[in-house]
Amino acid sequence: MKKLGNVLYIMTEGSYLHCENKSICVMVGGMEKTRIPAHTIEAIVCLCNMSVSTPFMGFCGDNGISLSFHSDNGRFYGRVYGQVSGNVLLRRKQYQLIDSCESVEIVRNIILGKIINSRNVLMKASRNTTEEKSLILKEQSEKLLEQEKLLGSAQNIDSIRGIEGAAASIYFRAFDSMLKTDESEMLFEIRSRRPPENRVNALLSFTYMLLKNDMQSALESVGIDPAAGYLHTLRPGRPSMALDLMEELRSPLCDRFVISLINLKQITASDFDTEGIELTLKDKARRKVIQEWQLRKKETIMHPYLKEKIPIGLIPYCQAMLLARHFRGDIDGYPPFIWR
Repeated sequence: MKKLGNVLYIMTEGSYLHCENKSICVMVGGMEKTRIPAHTIEAIVCLCNMSVSTPFMGFCGDNGISLSFHSDNGRFYGRVYGQVSGNVLLRRKQYQLIDSCESVEIVRNIILGKIINSRNVLMKASRNTTEEKSLILKEQSEKLLEQEKLLGSAQNIDSIRGIEGAAASIYFRAFDSMLKTDESEMLFEIRSRRPPENRVNALLSFTYMLLKNDMQSALESVGIDPAAGYLHTLRPGRPSMALDLMEELRSPLCDRFVISLINLKQITASDFDTEGIELTLKDKARRKVIQEWQLRKKETIMHPYLKEKIPIGLIPYCQAMLLARHFRGDIDGYPPFIWR
């Protein structure tokens, strides 16, 4: 099993990255701020205006370190990575399955995992809240169960997309019932994005970006093309397969994480900058979210299919590996991750 590597997040304006003696050096204002052994890093995520040397990009490619660039609120700009791992036969199989019956089954399993995980998140929250909120959460969970039953009769991916959309609407209608906050500004209300219309949506979008980076890196590490997905339509520049596999992980990894941040008052309404065109986390709050995200990734769970204890941060890699095994014919179908 792969070891969980660290992700280096660059959030200081004007930072400059270069390599020296197989180490990653971070310079700010001409002074070295930190030096990290490259073998401990699996990805670098840049969330500010900064620069890197050309030899550094080559160094990252040679050492299998993903290097991605984003705005300060997580909007994706671009990504640099080295030679693709895996083999051409794996990717040929991936491409052959586009628009096939087999891809329908993969998508069905992904959305099955998403709905079950969403139900589990609602039911877990219902056991530790007021009677009124508990009733709402249980009612929405039952409605999700109805959508889950419809999956078996869906004949194509468009039908599954319709079920997924209905399930997502049901789930998010109960989101506020999982929050314990006295701040009206920290209510969810409705899912919104590009741009997020309130603080909770901004926080969700930021954590989804973190998960997308992890999933894209995981797919690249096992040799799967992150762009050739089945559920999300193919579009230049879109990591459709990464977005596909994210679906089953959004509620257990990101939503529960965000709910915890709000309920424990680790993130409050004052942690957002509301003066710009869109809501964004202030620098100190972004650092707090990333710090807690990294700590969360180090917690261990028992993988329900592999029956191995793994760090939470390796879940994207495990699911990418299982999809690759399915493409190779080692297992009959893709087993989604089900959070117990």
